[in-house]
Amino acid sequence: MAEGWCTDTGESVYRSRDAVKNLRIRVRIQRVTSTAALSQHLHQQVLSQQERGVIELDTFSSQTQAASTTDAEELVVGWQEKFFSQYEVDLYQTESNCQTPLERQYHTEIMAMERSRRRQNQRIFTYTDFDRFSKWEEQAQSLLIPAQPTPTFLAERMANVRHRRQERRPVESNVPKSRLITWEPSEEFIKNSHIINTPVQAMYIMGDLGPSGKLGLKENEYVLCTIKADSNGVITIKPDFNNNRGAYRLETQGEKREVWRLYLENASSHIHVEENEREQHMYRDLYTRHKDYLNSLVGQDFEMPPPGILRLIVNGEIVSAQGYEYDNLYVHFFLDLPNNWSSVPFHCLSGVTQTCRTHSVEKEDVAFFSYPFSFETFFHKEDESDGSMPQWPVLYFKVLSLDFWQRYRTEGYGFLVIPSMPGYHRMTCHTWRPLQSGTVAELRRFFIGGAPELEDISYVRVPGTFKGERLSRFGFRTQTTGSVTFTLNCIQHARAFIDAITLKKRRQTVLDQLGGHSQQGSVYNVLEAFQRARKRMQEARDTLPRDLINTSAQLNSESSA
Repeated sequence: MAEGWCTDTGESVYRSRDAVKNLRIRVRIQRVTSTAALSQHLHQQVLSQQERGVIELDTFSSQTQAASTTDAEELVVGWQEKFFSQYEVDLYQTESNCQTPLERQYHTEIMAMERSRRRQNQRIFTYTDFDRFSKWEEQAQSLLIPAQPTPTFLAERMANVRHRRQERRPVESNVPKSRLITWEPSEEFIKNSHIINTPVQAMYIMGDLGPSGKLGLKENEYVLCTIKADSNGVITIKPDFNNNRGAYRLETQGEKREVWRLYLENASSHIHVEENEREQHMYRDLYTRHKDYLNSLVGQDFEMPPPGILRLIVNGEIVSAQGYEYDNLYVHFFLDLPNNWSSVPFHCLSGVTQTCRTHSVEKEDVAFFSYPFSFETFFHKEDESDGSMPQWPVLYFKVLSLDFWQRYRTEGYGFLVIPSMPGYHRMTCHTWRPLQSGTVAELRRFFIGGAPELEDISYVRVPGTFKGERLSRFGFRTQTTGSVTFTLNCIQHARAFIDAITLKKRRQTVLDQLGGHSQQGSVYNVLEAFQRARKRMQEARDTLPRDLINTSAQLNSESSA
């Protein structure tokens, strides 16, 4: 009997641009009676007795087939469509049991249904998003084979979050006033904090799988299908549609442990061709309007710098620092602008990163900062006759460490020249620190912190006050330390770029218009000159003696070789 069962009971996720209210699911349940096993055994006995005839065998097969499948029900359920169970019918028929406006509405609908005698369902019913279907009821019964595992702590907390939203209770904010960062979170803290509060609507298709005469008992209610949908058009269905596969196996609890077949089918109506075209036209019109709206916000005129000015925008990031002696590192940096460079007024060209602990990566201590920064500078060359190459801005930085006793130490100095090519750049800069000779300096650095520092950080490269031809650092002792990794995204913006592209296109257009005629004319002139020269050489050969002709022929053959 178990050959046709579908064991894939996981959930499936669908995405639809159509409204979820158009969703229809056809649900069919069918009980497999306990006499099926006995009928199969008797059927095998009859097969062994072939002499009784085929008619008796066919009669027995029809009888066993009729006895093996009974109590079947089929129902088409829409999104958030309410079908009452026998328990709800018995409960809400009494008006005194209805306390909330929703329960009084249910009382009115049930009384109208009883008067019209048009009840469509007996065993299959639904719980909508407005019903108080608690998480205990949602996870109480184990239906599908294999059995569902015990719900995790996170699943229980997420169910509580969703039910708090259903009851329309305000979410209580529990943000601590101090210690916003927990450096050593406990397992209980991680469990309580790992909750995603995503707005979602849910409905449950239920089944009353009790005996025929005992419908309406809560212990016989089982979840047949769970449907969840959010505002982004994501629909989650558990279990998935059968899709020409076998039926799902439902096994009830209790002494009898009856087995049911479950079939789920997508019964949503297909959209007509005219409606589909109209919908596609509406979406195209909507996207076009949204595009026009965004263009109106941006504007048609692209912002251009004044003529003769280069605009340089640097969006960078201090990624990491590695190879330093002490922990708790931070980086102090600033951008130095050479001559003919300027920046936006009140624009800060310096910054300090956060203090970062190091982490061991491939036997090396690395501090990951991920600190973003942005600079906007302008270059304007006042003397156009000066043919020297312009100097690019330089990013100076120094790495420092700060320990628990508030002792800071200089770990290294370095610099980075902003690349002259636009685009993405990833650069690693090595650093060094001044070294003071003697054991006392090292003891001072270890116990009380501090270290020799540069009075002018531009001494890392070439000091701005230096006016000579050669810079001598003889006698200055340094020690190589670690390195800092940067990522830069450089954007260069100038009116000259647009003018150059326009001029290039204009030249290509002129060449395309005149190039064909000029090339044809030049080739024709060359061929005509070459033909006249050959004709002149032939006339000269005819006037020369025979021995001179042979000599010239040999010379021509040698020259051609």
